Amino acid sequence: MVRKQAVVRGMVQAVGFRYYAQAEARRLGLAGFVRNHRDGSVEVQVEGPAASVDRMLDWLRHGPPSAQVDTVHVEDMPDRGDDGFRIE
Repeated sequence: MVRKQAVVRGMVQAVGFRYYAQAEARRLGLAGFVRNHRDGSVEVQVEGPAASVDRMLDWLRHGPPSAQVDTVHVEDMPDRGDDGFRIE
């Protein structure tokens, strides 16, 4: 199990990004959360098998059709044993 934090910047708020991210994370069987930041970015923390986490990070680099992703900054995090994926 691995956990990654990604901060996504661009046109990523008010475009349904969090809901699409939740659906993708659930499809991949990942745990964690997604939340908006006041600076207009979106933070995503995902935890699960490394291959699934990598697929989620790939998805975050383009996001849903309504979003425009400029950058994704990724950091390793200690796993927390989260259950499910939620919108905060």
